[in-house]
Amino acid sequence: MVNQSYPVTLKGELTIPPSRGLWLIKWLLVIPHYVVLFFLYIAFAVVWIIAFFAILFTGKYPRELFDFNAGVLRWTWRVGFYSYQALGTDKYPPFSLQSDPDYPADLTITYPEKLSRGLVLVKWWLLAIPHWIIVAILVGGSEHTGLITILTIISAIVLLFTGKYPDDIFKVIIGLDRWSYRVFAYVSLMTDEYPPFRLDD
Repeated sequence: MVNQSYPVTLKGELTIPPSRGLWLIKWLLVIPHYVVLFFLYIAFAVVWIIAFFAILFTGKYPRELFDFNAGVLRWTWRVGFYSYQALGTDKYPPFSLQSDPDYPADLTITYPEKLSRGLVLVKWWLLAIPHWIIVAILVGGSEHTGLITILTIISAIVLLFTGKYPDDIFKVIIGLDRWSYRVFAYVSLMTDEYPPFRLDD
């Protein structure tokens, strides 16, 4: 039997009940995280370059570098889950690269013992083109006008007036986020397994 699980696992558990109006100022509350993530992504890019050549010549992603970049993506997802990638919780995200079992959002990437030396040359751009197109629609540009943000804001407006986050829309949002982060991990050279074209696990 073929194992259908993908090595990138995204968790997001809706906190009930979320605040009706806190989402209106979350853009302000996450500014400290955005500042830290700005510098973390500079380091992320440097690590990506180092990992690229390490994989090209050895077929391995150095474990410490892998854990760092996985931690940056995990941090990004927690901030996104708290803010406008889901608005799934009012619990403030921790300033940490490590997994936190007490936080309702998490991202886990299975460490690959071996990676293809040839795929590293093409998977992050050529092979990922179909997914790049889809992620551009899901995430949008610098104005965050993608489908994920639009659905999240719609849910927030419903929450504001009814006190309830629409469950069905939440499931779709998490599925779209899962798709995006699988692609991010793939083009970050963290797996050779091509991201599936699906929203579920």
